Amino acid sequence: MWKGTVDIWRRMGRVAQAFILVTVAFLLLHYTHAGLGLQIVTGVVTIVLGLVAAYQLARRVARRAIWRLRNRLIVAYLFIAVVPIVLILALVIFAGKGVIGQVAVYLVDTELARRERFLQNEVSALVRLPPDNSESYVRRFVMRGPGLPNTEMVLEGGKQLRIPPDSKLHVPEMWRSNDERQFSGLVVRKDGDRHNLYVWAYASHEGNVAVAVAPVTHELLASLVPNLGDVNYTPVMGHIQKSHVPPPSNLFDFAVTGMIYPVTVPTWESPEGYRELYLTVDTRLSGVLSILFGQKNTGFNRKGTWGEVVLGLFLVISILFLLLEVISLVAGIQLSRSITGAVHELYEGTQHVKKYDFSYRVPVKGTDQLAELTNSFNSMTANLGRLIVVAKEKERLESELAIAREVQDQLFPKDVPFTKTLELKGVCHPARMVSGDYYDFMALPHDSLAFAIGDVAGKGISAALLMATIQSTMRTQINTATAANGSYKAPSTAFLVSNLNRQLYANTAPEKYATFYFAMYDEALHALTYTNAGHLSPLLVRDGNVSLLEPTGTVVGAFPFAVYQEKTVLLEHGDMLVAYTDGLVEPENAYGEMYGEERLTELLVKYTRTDSSEIIARAMEAVVQWTGSSELQDDMTMVVARRI
Repeated sequence: MWKGTVDIWRRMGRVAQAFILVTVAFLLLHYTHAGLGLQIVTGVVTIVLGLVAAYQLARRVARRAIWRLRNRLIVAYLFIAVVPIVLILALVIFAGKGVIGQVAVYLVDTELARRERFLQNEVSALVRLPPDNSESYVRRFVMRGPGLPNTEMVLEGGKQLRIPPDSKLHVPEMWRSNDERQFSGLVVRKDGDRHNLYVWAYASHEGNVAVAVAPVTHELLASLVPNLGDVNYTPVMGHIQKSHVPPPSNLFDFAVTGMIYPVTVPTWESPEGYRELYLTVDTRLSGVLSILFGQKNTGFNRKGTWGEVVLGLFLVISILFLLLEVISLVAGIQLSRSITGAVHELYEGTQHVKKYDFSYRVPVKGTDQLAELTNSFNSMTANLGRLIVVAKEKERLESELAIAREVQDQLFPKDVPFTKTLELKGVCHPARMVSGDYYDFMALPHDSLAFAIGDVAGKGISAALLMATIQSTMRTQINTATAANGSYKAPSTAFLVSNLNRQLYANTAPEKYATFYFAMYDEALHALTYTNAGHLSPLLVRDGNVSLLEPTGTVVGAFPFAVYQEKTVLLEHGDMLVAYTDGLVEPENAYGEMYGEERLTELLVKYTRTDSSEIIARAMEAVVQWTGSSELQDDMTMVVARRI
């Protein structure tokens, strides 16, 4: 458990660790009643570290949540499609509710202002009323009414008049003026312990002063625009006891509140005193729309109004848009699932490939590009499986070739037999791991020696095996000729090559053969006896001149009764015999031209007085430069015999 806790602590990160430590320190300071300043500083640091740690945690959770491509696409759809639609809908709802609310306020305010103007006209007419028309005005006012219940009017000055007669209303002294004036509006008047709101109008003319007031109640405000809702001036009028908000006509008939910020209302007691009031209207969408489209619907629904029809159409269109958005979202999610499903299957396939399970096949669904990609992945997996098998087989073959190369290196002569008058040097550079070229040095009695060079048809292991067979056969024949009764009789080169030919023909496939050059050097006579079985003619360099040692028979291993001859040439002091395979004269350059015997001859003449090893190195280097490639086109083998 302790180990698990330590692991969790390490994975938390430095910011989270610092947040926990500072939080513990803050709690200790708080409960130990440390200094207030220190607590404040620690608390601020704790909040900052907590915000940073929360941000890092949110990023980490978000990264893990959208690691899968499906979740990432869904989040992308949410940001691209759903979030903008939600924001637009929210904007439309808030803006619509705001506009509807302000329209409701406008309707109430307009109607109240109209009745205020009506009351102002009545007061203005009253101060200009002739003395003998008072009774007729009262009757007309009572019959017509200003649309403001419980209205009280008083006329003072040259004539007196009260409506109703028992009204105790008086014109406040602070509002009196000798100038001809008139105004109307809202006023706050103190009635006992309460302040009430009134509509009032004032007018003065030729010494007559008239004033009218009407109490503003919730019922009055609700009746200004019938079926609209609750209207209130806060904080003077207080809470509404009985709601007049119409019931919802459907599920989407939202409640709406409109407001004016603020309304400045003077006080009755002093012209300089003012109160800040707020006009609010609580209504519904259908209520405002019914007023705006006030005509009755004479078509589909006799009981409804055009406002309800408009609201219904708006709701139908909104629902259609919402359905289209849901369908689009579902279609997008389905498409994302098809994409991410295929990607997930491909991911599972890669996990199987990682485990070297090349037999797993990803299920193919549909005929689209993802299906083609899946088919391609399956084909690639199958090809990888085959390539792995081929690679393993190649690795095995390369291992076997490496072993064969080591064995073949052991077959090439490591030491040159000692002679007083002949210097031998041989080199073989295989084009592949193993070579089909052959050269060998063999010691003979009486300080004599034999050497051979050959070129097996083909390349690779089969050619190397045939080369080993040739070497084994020739060494066996030499040893047999030397061991008879301790005496030695130089065998015939033609006889040895003939025996080699018969054995190769009898023990190898018909298509297996080799060119072969075999020579024996007599130390006492300085004579070189050779048999050339179809091999390239060795070059004899003497005093700057070059001559060819012509073949004396055909290749070995191809014909059972082939006849071979031998020839003898005396080597003089300074003579150099060069035997080689076709890998030194047949390689081509970029234009298809072979290096050729002429260039090799010129090089030998040029470097005839240099060391044998240098001659071989320069010859092979010249061939590589001629081809322009570091890869050899064929095995290159060269043997140099120099008379010293």
